[in-house]
Order: sequence, then structure tokens, then C-alpha cells
Amino acid sequence: MEVNNQPILRVEHLRKYFDAQRHVISRAKDQIKAVDDVSFTINRGSTFALVGESGCGKSTVARLLLRLITATDGKAFFNDEDLFAMSESEMRVMRRDIQMIFQDPYSSLNPRWQVRKIVAEPLDTHNIGTSAQRKEMVNDILRIVGLSEDSGNKYAHEFSGGQRQRIGIARALITNPQFIICDEPISALDVSIQAQIINLLRDLQQQYSLTYLFITHDLRIVKFLCDQTAVMYLGKLVETGSTREIFAKPTHPYTKALFSAIPIPDPYYEKQEEPIEGDVPSPLNPPSGCRFHTRCIYAKPICSEQEPPLTEIAPNHSCACHLLSEF
Repeated sequence: MEVNNQPILRVEHLRKYFDAQRHVISRAKDQIKAVDDVSFTINRGSTFALVGESGCGKSTVARLLLRLITATDGKAFFNDEDLFAMSESEMRVMRRDIQMIFQDPYSSLNPRWQVRKIVAEPLDTHNIGTSAQRKEMVNDILRIVGLSEDSGNKYAHEFSGGQRQRIGIARALITNPQFIICDEPISALDVSIQAQIINLLRDLQQQYSLTYLFITHDLRIVKFLCDQTAVMYLGKLVETGSTREIFAKPTHPYTKALFSAIPIPDPYYEKQEEPIEGDVPSPLNPPSGCRFHTRCIYAKPICSEQEPPLTEIAPNHSCACHLLSEF
């Protein structure tokens, strides 16, 4: 499917701070800055990757967009409609167009329900079609994702991990959405099954004109599947741009470190890895200035004193680093 330049989703200065007690016997609270001033735009028909280490805030962004949790600040516009200004009933209707594929294909499926009921639940929730129509719609979507109609009469535990994820995809597609959030949809699957699910997602995108927000830490999949990429570190975006541009010229030291860790299936290839020091700091007490400076081998005094802005360094490529001129 051809990607156009019409935005389907605009996120502006999104923030989510969680309250946390300092210790058990104290009533004083600190704030965990899980998402801190994140902005991006996703064009219709594209696949937008949000990447970074575990705990950087990727899944929190997804939950905020679905209004599963409430944003501390910021705006999100879907088809120019403000998601955060909608009432609960308005958001309920909007969720027909915004669906989600979850990371764990087992825990996200009700073990007490047959697959037919699991996949039909969104139709029941949104009162779509008659009983006979819903049955036919479920049969159709099961066939589309590569499962038989008889699968609808079984329970989730009777399927393999890849088949369970196909059920999750069927449930997400059943309302004919425009936009799907894929939250680590293949990380719990065997490598041999991952390729099948990725190919299925790409085929479905072509067939149904879907737009994806693809949350992952697997950069091999990003290069294969995604049009745009945003790299997230400790609640902030440090580099954004077209996937082709970022893979051709990763600029931020954190992005370079992530890319250098991608395994190369060649025993004779000597890869030069970008060193990265220490562990990710706590979001309860993030470093001053650039949040990556405590782990960066290039850090200078200014990095701990001032937060670098996300600066355009090339068409459709931005980076937040004080040392851009040195790379």
C-alpha cells in the first residue's frame, strides 16, 4: 500500500507522570516521569516504529493513546479529533477505529471463552451486525488470518503461540479499524513463527489500508517493516526520522549503541560495537540535562547541564544531542 503524507495521528508534548511513595512509612510522594514531552506524527498507511530498551515508556505511550490511562499533559489527535477531549462514550465509539495487538498472545485471551466468542467480543461491545452476521464475520476473519472456521469452537490453550497471536490479530481486525497499535506482537514467539506473523501483518496492511504503531526492541523487524522510526530513552525521544535514513546514518550515541547490538549472521564479520556503560537510570530520579549522558562515552559538561532539543539534521531526520557537529 502506498503511504501518503496525510497524518492519521498527531501526538503533541505527551506526558505521563506516576506518583510513587518515597518509602513505605512516608506519605511524601515523588513522580516517575514515564513519558516526558513526546511528540510525533504518523501518516496514513504507514508503519511507525517506537523503539528502545524495556522500561523506556513505549508501552505507556500506547496505553495513553487508547485512554487506558490518563495523560498528565499533552494532546493526541486522531483524524484531527482530540482523543483526550472526548467523553467516555465518544472514546468508546472511537475504539472501533483504534485497536491493539498485545505482546503476550496467551494472557490477552480469555481462557474460559471459545475463540469464536473472543473474536466476536468487539462486535458485541459495539453492537455491530445481527447474530448471524457476526458469526459470518468471525468465520471470515479467522480464514483471513490463516485459521480454519473450526478453530472458533476451541479454546486458547489448544493453540500454539503463533496461532494464538493470529487470534489476537483477528480480534483486532474484526471491527475494520484504521489504526492498530502493535505492542511487541512477536517478542513472545519463536523466531520461525515471528516471520509468519510479520508477513501476515504486512499483507493485512496492504489488504485493509491499515496504519500501524509498531512498538518493539527488535531492530531487525523495524528495518524490514517500518517506514518511520522514533528512538526512545527514559521517557524521551532522542532520534526520529525515516527508517531508511536512521539505519543509513544513526546519529545519537544511544541509537548507535542499539544498532551496533543487532546480530549479524556471518561468523567472519567483525562488527565494531558502540560501547554503552552502566544501567538505565531510574525514571524516579532521571539525570539532569541529557538523560543519556551518564552512559555516554562522548559526554561533555554541557550534556549534564542542559537538555538538548530535538533538532532537524536532515530532511525527515531529527536528533537530540549537544554533540551533533562532532558526529
